[in-house]
Amino acid sequence: MPDDTGPRRRQARGRARMEQILQAAAAVFGEVGYEAATTNAIAARAGISPGSLYQFFANKDEVGRALAETYAERLATLDVLAGFRADSLDGALRDALDRITAFNIDHPGFKALFARTDMPASMREAVAPAHAAIEERIRGAVAAVLPHADQGRVHTTATVILSMVKGLLPVIVAEADDDRRRALADELHRGVLAYLTAVRREVDQD
Repeated sequence: MPDDTGPRRRQARGRARMEQILQAAAAVFGEVGYEAATTNAIAARAGISPGSLYQFFANKDEVGRALAETYAERLATLDVLAGFRADSLDGALRDALDRITAFNIDHPGFKALFARTDMPASMREAVAPAHAAIEERIRGAVAAVLPHADQGRVHTTATVILSMVKGLLPVIVAEADDDRRRALADELHRGVLAYLTAVRREVDQD
């Protein structure tokens, strides 16, 4: 029977090193933003040489893509949009927004990759697959709330909600005062709830 202890150990070390790089990238992206971040800064934060980083990622965009995919997978595992139904919208929406806010606080690089409306072209390309996965889940949640809406209306509604969240979420996350943060989160909840309620009323009247 072949001894694969060596290859397995190397694979485990490789996975650990990639996780180390991604954690460092999250910190750097969160501190200086995606554009200003460099592979040298990421490597330094990870405590490795740039050459070691390039063994796993060819450039910053590859690091950003891998980190975005990791975030998308973790969000899917959390299932922050579970429970969305027309008869439980208020509570489900508040729970989802609270969990998304907590996720942003726990993952400082998330806002640099997702909570922006002015992404540069290279960044959009790097995180496009993860964005698509998240947007699909949001459309699914909206469809559950608007069971009588056509696909176009669902897509438009999901796009507007995502833009609302992207616009205010960074402000909420950056707020150090807990009471102020809660007040801002309540306003986001109120805005999204009012919009969804209005759309649902229009759809049901058609």
